[in-house]
Amino acid sequence: MLPQTPRRESKLPGWALSTAYFARGEILQEQEAPVAQVYFPMSGLVSLVSVMEDGQEIETALVGRDGAVGAFVGLGRWNAFARATVQIPATCAVITESYFRAAVSRNEPIRDLMLRFRETLFGQVQQTAACNALHPLEARLARWLLQALDLTDHRELPLTQEGLAKMLGVRRTSVTLAANSFQADGLIRYRRGHIVVLNRVGLEHVACECYRAIRRRARREEERRPRRVAILHSDNMLTLENSVAPSIGAEE
Repeated sequence: MLPQTPRRESKLPGWALSTAYFARGEILQEQEAPVAQVYFPMSGLVSLVSVMEDGQEIETALVGRDGAVGAFVGLGRWNAFARATVQIPATCAVITESYFRAAVSRNEPIRDLMLRFRETLFGQVQQTAACNALHPLEARLARWLLQALDLTDHRELPLTQEGLAKMLGVRRTSVTLAANSFQADGLIRYRRGHIVVLNRVGLEHVACECYRAIRRRARREEERRPRRVAILHSDNMLTLENSVAPSIGAEE
């Protein structure tokens, strides 16, 4: 996410940034809690979920290598609007909110990038809300799997049906029926804890318009963003590839 800048412009000490691995189910930030760190996924997938008073959860957005968790704190002190839960094990670059806010305040390109990312993420949140309310489960599940493919570049996804049910706000039996239907149609192969996508184009035909809308926004943002980004780490420039992979399926 961070634009590549000369070391003298970043003004971040090498030890301000670290990298860490997070297992599935780990919580990076809690809903309504002050944001203390910013996470830039280099691999894996993070779900932003809304948590109800009775403990029910539903996903509102996905964050992968094209984005960040907690980045809005760079624009001012911020309380998280959602819980951030690791859905697919992730390696992230991590920086404290104070150092990140200092970097944003001193660097206009980074600030502009954060503003554009905020617009893109809120667009995904709004589209996902409409999708959850209006579209059938099969279309929503296809949309989710396609987003995961875009953000991870892996056709084999370490996902459980229970986890998918929680993210989509439905019962596990409903996800089982939809997954069995996809498998019968040759779209996926499912074994305990793993989903392998066999036919991406077929999934795109099943997915609702929401996938295409989210994908268009991501592509527009990608075109405006540097292809490579870098952050100072231990006297070197740590370079991360954060561009979204091009769609393999049908043209929009």
